[in-house]
Amino acid sequence: MSPRALPLSNPVFTILSGLIEERLGLFFSPQDSDILAEKTSPRALERGFDSLLDYYYYLRYDAGAAEELEHLAEALVVNETYIGRELDQLTALVDLLLPPLLAERGTARIWSAACSTGEEPFTLAGMLSDRGLLGRVELLASDLSQRVLAVAKQGKFSGRSLRALPPASVGWLEREGSGASLRPDLLRAVDFRQLNLSDREAVRRMGKMDVILCRNVLIYFRDSTIKSVIDSFASILNPGGYLLIGASESLLRFGAPLRCEEHGGAFFYRKDPV
Repeated sequence: MSPRALPLSNPVFTILSGLIEERLGLFFSPQDSDILAEKTSPRALERGFDSLLDYYYYLRYDAGAAEELEHLAEALVVNETYIGRELDQLTALVDLLLPPLLAERGTARIWSAACSTGEEPFTLAGMLSDRGLLGRVELLASDLSQRVLAVAKQGKFSGRSLRALPPASVGWLEREGSGASLRPDLLRAVDFRQLNLSDREAVRRMGKMDVILCRNVLIYFRDSTIKSVIDSFASILNPGGYLLIGASESLLRFGAPLRCEEHGGAFFYRKDPV
């Protein structure tokens, strides 16, 4: 355990990890006890608590707990994202899968779930714009954290967000020293919303979708939560719609109501057409 981490006994781990899963959907197994202590301790200390039990009581009962849980969520997950991440899958989506959907339906709704600071939906916006499709697609993006959404809405990037830029991005970004700003029309193309993916009613209120991206997120959930989230996604996908998950993730063991397909060397999960 890190010297900065507060002690976390087994009983306190049980109630603290249970609360985190209940409120945020994030799962920590008993083997992750040291990791949980290391990630929660800085927040507890910043709030003036010298024990994780006292911090638990604050999260459970205090009037300001909802806001603090947002900050804690940021500490618990890795907001690892960059322009052009897992680009092959996005290329297959916009070049192979989306044109037939648009030919059939005229327009499409795409949701980037757990979008962090916006690199994924903005990459999609740029790719769609390059192909003349942006005006026919409604792009929505959500995250649990208000802070990362506020960053996303600024459309400014630096450092690791720019480390693997695709060649086409030269037309999406305006360089500003070591950073870059997104083209204003691409920034306006994305509708950002706060949402907890484990809240089935909140997912339902997003409305029907043609494509949902939930990439490199499911690793933070226990199996039962993954199944619940996937079932929620499937319920709002239009027939013939697609779910995209991370390259290292799989739904095959969950018996998901979606069929795995390969297109352009990338995997997609499709809801059966009517």
